This record gives sequence, structure tokens and C-alpha cells, in this order.
Amino acid sequence: MASNVRITKKNLLVVIMVVLILIWDTVFGKNLNSKIDWRQTSIANNQSAPNLSVKVTRVIDGDTIITEGNKKVRYIGINTAEIVYPTPKGKPYFECYAKEAYEENKKLVEGKTVTLIKDVSDVDKYGRLLRYVYVGDVFVNDFLVRQGFAKIMTVKPDTKYYQQFKIAQNEAKEKNLGLWKNCPND
Repeated sequence: MASNVRITKKNLLVVIMVVLILIWDTVFGKNLNSKIDWRQTSIANNQSAPNLSVKVTRVIDGDTIITEGNKKVRYIGINTAEIVYPTPKGKPYFECYAKEAYEENKKLVEGKTVTLIKDVSDVDKYGRLLRYVYVGDVFVNDFLVRQGFAKIMTVKPDTKYYQQFKIAQNEAKEKNLGLWKNCPND
């Protein structure tokens, strides 16, 4: 189920630091998490925001989630079919494979603590955080593409994993997985 994921020493160090902060928070009663400014926090080299571990409170669709603190997060580098609200009859309309992508994303992350990793851009034009997402050792963005729930969608300058996603998409196409099997006209 899990794809080949390479955890770097930097990512591991960040996770350890977050755990230590949470332990400090618990022991000394400080609510450090509420003081994080999601748009301005940066690591020592000031090149990008730190990796943050947060709980997912709701899944919007196959590539968008809401985390604690009501932060909307859009997965970088991928795109899933849309769930269209509202329709004239009041029920949602699902593009081909949208419901499956939503359900898989929900199964992967809802109610779980995920690690959010920034590329270059912080937010998109809708104010959503742009992030790569890990749950445990599963790289969610890659997993959804590799299993045929998502297609690659590259928006510069956020291209760090473009080649990896391209390979994952080609594998899903070759294996006729997910949307590649069920949505031949898309």
C-alpha cells in the first residue's frame, strides 16, 4: 500500500522537534501551538516554513483538507476530480472518480495527525496553504497519484516532486489503476 518514500534527516529532525515541543507544551502547560503564525513561521535559514504536524479535522475532497485551527490545505502537485456544490437538485455532483478520491483521502488522513511540508509558495490565490502531506511514512500526494486517484498538476514554482509524481502517474496509467481505468475520456 505504501509507496517508496524517502524520509530525509531534515524531515526526521523536524518531526523530533515537533514531538519535543508537544511534550514541553504538555509538561509545562504552555499552549505553544496556538502561537504559530502559519504564514510567517520560518526555519533558521529562512528559506521555507517548518514542517508542521497537525490533526486533520475534515476532508473536503481528494486533494484538500481542513486541519485544526480551521486551516484549509491544498495538496501540492496533484489534482483530483471535483465534487461540485450546489447543483440545481441540491445534491453534489461528482466528476468521474471524485467520490473515490475523496473516500481514499478521507481514509488516509481524516482524524489523523499529518505532517505538512512547504515547497516554495505558502498559499494559493484562494488563501489555502499549499503543502506536501505525510501521514506516518506515507507521502499522501504521491500515494494518490500512484494509485490512480489523482493526476499530476504542476504549478510553478512548486515543482520539487514533479519527476516523482510523473513516474507515479505513468505507473498508474500502465497498470490501468483508478481513474485511468474508470475515466477513459478524462
